[in-house]
Amino acid sequence: MAVKPTKSWKDELHEIIYEADTPAGKLFDVVLLIAILASIVLVMLESVKSIDAKYHNFLNISEWIITILFSIEYILRIISVRRPIKYITSFYGVIDLLSTIPKYLSLIFAGTHALVALRALRLLRIFRILKLARYLGASNQLASAIKASRAKISVFLFAVMIAAVIFGTIMYLVEGEESGFTNIPKSVYWCIVTLTTVGFGDIAPVTPLGQFIATIIMILGYGIIAVPTGIVSAEYTKKANDNDKSKQGVIPPHPNEVQLNSQCCANCLNEKHVDGAEYCFKCGCKLHHD
Repeated sequence: MAVKPTKSWKDELHEIIYEADTPAGKLFDVVLLIAILASIVLVMLESVKSIDAKYHNFLNISEWIITILFSIEYILRIISVRRPIKYITSFYGVIDLLSTIPKYLSLIFAGTHALVALRALRLLRIFRILKLARYLGASNQLASAIKASRAKISVFLFAVMIAAVIFGTIMYLVEGEESGFTNIPKSVYWCIVTLTTVGFGDIAPVTPLGQFIATIIMILGYGIIAVPTGIVSAEYTKKANDNDKSKQGVIPPHPNEVQLNSQCCANCLNEKHVDGAEYCFKCGCKLHHD
């Protein structure tokens, strides 16, 4: 009978901090998200002068407690992986550091404590908690559709810019400086604002001809908004059809459309593993499983 190897304390710590499949890992991530939300709320309340004047000490002490907890968490993340520099230089590692040091910097530089609002970026970890990683196949389909549409969209945007320059120049000639169209760049700016149906209202045509041209531009704006959506939708539908065919065995599945889990490699911190994977496909290190 084979004896099941025991895990080291670092492996146990890694499983709690980096994994979202275990009860302990879920609890850790939920508590972490609550602390992040609480920290953001505290910073927001501190920016309100009336509240800060009344509860300054409470807000300050609470922020320090959360900052210390985040500092401990950051250190534990470093010591629980085999290649600490990999975590430190990773996206989440940089975000974790940036969300922790502002409070310490506030001891030296006044006003920098407000930068702890960067902790909102750490909420991206909610994808691991809610296991939204399993739906990365759909998000990859959308990203792939946008990527496949980039040439068509680029040509379309180039045509829109040409139209904006032409109409902007015409409006400059028709309206002139008296109506606020003091130069061609400002007229082009007005045309873009009108085409996108934003309509700030800082510049407006006053002559009948100018208003007629503006009406045409407004109507074109609705069509212009719909074109990129149609291009991406067509590509997305194509990708979805290809995905259905791959499930039926007609064509092989695309690597970006496989089911992923939240397993995190302790060696390279790669999280994009297929369900049931025993080893990391990037570095070959064995993954932790209960």
